[in-house]
Amino acid sequence: MGDSSDVPALRRGLAVLRLLASRAGPVSAGAVARELGLPRSTTYHLLSELVATGFATHLPEERRYGLGVAAFELGSAYLRHDPLERLARPLLRRLVDRVERTAHLGVLHGPEALYLVREQPRQPQTLVTDVGVRLPAHLPASGRAMLAHLPPAQVRALFPGAASFVNRTGRGPRNLPALRRLLAGQRRRGWFVEDGCVTAGFASVAAPVFDHGSRPVAAISVTFRHTCTPDATPANPGPECGADWPELAVEVQAAATELTTRIGGHARTV
Repeated sequence: MGDSSDVPALRRGLAVLRLLASRAGPVSAGAVARELGLPRSTTYHLLSELVATGFATHLPEERRYGLGVAAFELGSAYLRHDPLERLARPLLRRLVDRVERTAHLGVLHGPEALYLVREQPRQPQTLVTDVGVRLPAHLPASGRAMLAHLPPAQVRALFPGAASFVNRTGRGPRNLPALRRLLAGQRRRGWFVEDGCVTAGFASVAAPVFDHGSRPVAAISVTFRHTCTPDATPANPGPECGADWPELAVEVQAAATELTTRIGGHARTV
């Protein structure tokens, strides 16, 4: 067994890795030392070890450090083992048993929502949202739940023009300003909806799942049959349009919060 004195060094090394991973670009050794409260000599030693093992990359011209290929390989291995899906599946199963509606786990893949897991009630319904299906992220509630917690510049990059706003049923935002208004309103409420935007006659409620950096890594949603009255909107359902949606939202939010906890994440405060 290794010397217990190695543990603090390991923790410091992991802290450096997390800091590098949380930044949009390379950072200087001085910034690492300052933010982590480490001596400069210790910081340079840790960074040298990380560079030697491939977990960090040194950019000598810029005097900065970024993540190395070994960190990418480690992250890829994590994804190959499907931990998010494995952790989410029992939560979705219990959610379905409580609400008796189809539940999904979705992630963002560029401007699309990709469905990884689907659990169905005893009387399943035929839905387009099967495992492996991708949908324009601005349409399903799960996509909106993730988009709403991205930086505005990233949302703009995902939807650069009117052609980005695919329409399926005649409902849903048609441009970036409309999408931003919709996301802002639903983000303040804490849960997200769509009604007939993916498939006419069906609606969904979703809540985001966050990683350790409070970034939206996934979303949990439930989908159910529903036809909205013509004068109601997804942002303001009204008594004839999903009167039980807040009750569903409580269940979905509870599942998303538990999954956030299971993956070591932290929910973002609005």
